[in-house]
Amino acid sequence: MPIPPALVQLLRRHLDEYGTAPDGRLFRAVRGGRVRWTEYTELWQEAWRKALPAAEAHTPLAEVPYTARHAGISLWIKAGVDPVEVARRAGHSIAVLWKFYAKLLRGQQDRANQLIDDALNSPPDNAE
Repeated sequence: MPIPPALVQLLRRHLDEYGTAPDGRLFRAVRGGRVRWTEYTELWQEAWRKALPAAEAHTPLAEVPYTARHAGISLWIKAGVDPVEVARRAGHSIAVLWKFYAKLLRGQQDRANQLIDDALNSPPDNAE
């Protein structure tokens, strides 16, 4: 799956520092093996306390790891990434993307109009 270069760098640093588990997983428990839900939750809580400003640390953004995934997908949509690509990267169908992110996908009329206007007013690709 394609990921942004900044995330590639983070993953490479993680691999350089920690390697992989014997079965190839990127993350493993302190004593090896799978990360148990309780460990994962403890690490998550510690990470968001360090990463978020105090005003945001107690918001729904930090409640559970899934909220970070939801925030990331929302960011992609707001950044203008094509919804088909967002769905693909998120492992969703377009129907699922529309169901859960409809509020974000709607309301982009002004941006869409500008993109269409720009396309109509630009010279054809084959023009010299």
